[in-house]
Amino acid sequence: MFLFASEQIILVVADEFNSTKANLICFEDNKAVFEPIEVNLGANGVAFGAGDVEFFKADLNPIKHEGDKKAPLGIFTLDSVFGYEREINLKMPYLHATKELICVDDSNSKFYNQIIRKPKELPASYEEMRREDSQYELGITVGHNKKQIPQMGSCIFIHVEKSEGAPTAGCTSMKLEDLKKIVYWLDKSKNPTLIQIISAQKRELLRLYPFLGIKP
Repeated sequence: MFLFASEQIILVVADEFNSTKANLICFEDNKAVFEPIEVNLGANGVAFGAGDVEFFKADLNPIKHEGDKKAPLGIFTLDSVFGYEREINLKMPYLHATKELICVDDSNSKFYNQIIRKPKELPASYEEMRREDSQYELGITVGHNKKQIPQMGSCIFIHVEKSEGAPTAGCTSMKLEDLKKIVYWLDKSKNPTLIQIISAQKRELLRLYPFLGIKP
């Protein structure tokens, strides 16, 4: 299972389901590599997302869906980096965010939850990857809802914060200087993984990653 093979982990821990902020810690070989970073989450908090590993969830726990402005909880691959620079020397696949690049959030499209070049027939709803602001100046694509389950949420990224402390539409954001540090550290050959949880899930996480340096 990929989680046990991951050598690089980005762990994001929020206090509770309605939290709009969290602490982020980067681990390599189970050791923290940077000081903790404060990050922003969805404007409506967090909800269980569609990741590669299922956490236990009670019947009343929130489930992520399209447009809910909640960041996904779960364990997800980190697949690529994108940004406004034409080229960056990284150890991750890189997408140059041109005016032609979009991420599709139309559940009825065959391209749902995919970053593609604009087709002749545009989907009913999509997000421009080359924005007028700096939020996508640099970002990381999160492997959420890779099976493209309709209405389960799309276009989940780690990106630059809109303004200091501003919540997101469902992504995880931070200051550009912090994101740069992470992006240059990431290495695709080390199976980078994002784990987003609330504090109450720490014990469950430690059963999966018993050597991870966190306290329950």
